[in-house]
Amino acid sequence: MNEWRFLLAPRWAGYLALTIVFAIACSALGTWQLNRRAEALAEVARIDANYDADPIPVSEALPDPAAFDVEQRWQVVELSGEYLPAEEVVVRNRPLGGSTGFEVITPFRLDDGTVFMVDRGWIAQNSDGRPSEIPAPPAGRVEATARLKAGEGRIEGRTSTGIEFATIDLDELAERVGEPAYTGAYGILVQSGDDAAEPPLAAPRPERDEGPHLSYALQWYVFALLAFIGLGWAANQERKGLAEASGASDDSRRAPRRPKPQSRGGEDADYEDQVLDRR
Repeated sequence: MNEWRFLLAPRWAGYLALTIVFAIACSALGTWQLNRRAEALAEVARIDANYDADPIPVSEALPDPAAFDVEQRWQVVELSGEYLPAEEVVVRNRPLGGSTGFEVITPFRLDDGTVFMVDRGWIAQNSDGRPSEIPAPPAGRVEATARLKAGEGRIEGRTSTGIEFATIDLDELAERVGEPAYTGAYGILVQSGDDAAEPPLAAPRPERDEGPHLSYALQWYVFALLAFIGLGWAANQERKGLAEASGASDDSRRAPRRPKPQSRGGEDADYEDQVLDRR
């Protein structure tokens, strides 16, 4: 274990701390991606449960006009009453099919006298960036169906100009109408056949897509694991380097070996002959 004692140095404590911080950050990002996936799956479940369900009266779906539960998104409701074209507005900067245009929001007075906001669809902008011609809603008593969505509220710094609104702000729309109105949710008009192909264009069906969040989450967790693997690899490389340096130092301290005497060969034989001659 002595060869690993270098890990007790403050330098390696710093490396470990940085690795832990990095791993925590990666794990947090991975958890965030899993939470986003859970939200996407919940939205897919709402689409499956509500989008093609049988319609119910809006008063039954929303007994409190000011309340809305996110689980009711895309729920189909029945509307019976008349449009209020004089109070119609458009919401700017709405994309569709790669183009930017406007959503047409027309208040709808229900039979009970309460006003419900209906998104009749999308229209293109003209060359001046203003709304193109807006087809009038049906006159007289109308029966329609719509899918519920929550109001958007206001965005700081973005204001309404005339009939052009920045967002689908149900409170502001209710103030404009001046009658009791639903402020918790509005409805996207259900269109089919020829009506869906004519302006205002029907909203496309939402995609049932959970997104790449699971793969992203797994990548972040792998990054956290690789950080510790990399730290271990670096520590092992330093251990090997210290071991090699220690071995070279030990060799330099050893005394050099004395060379073996070389055999004198023929010189020894001549010397011995001289000794014999003297005798």
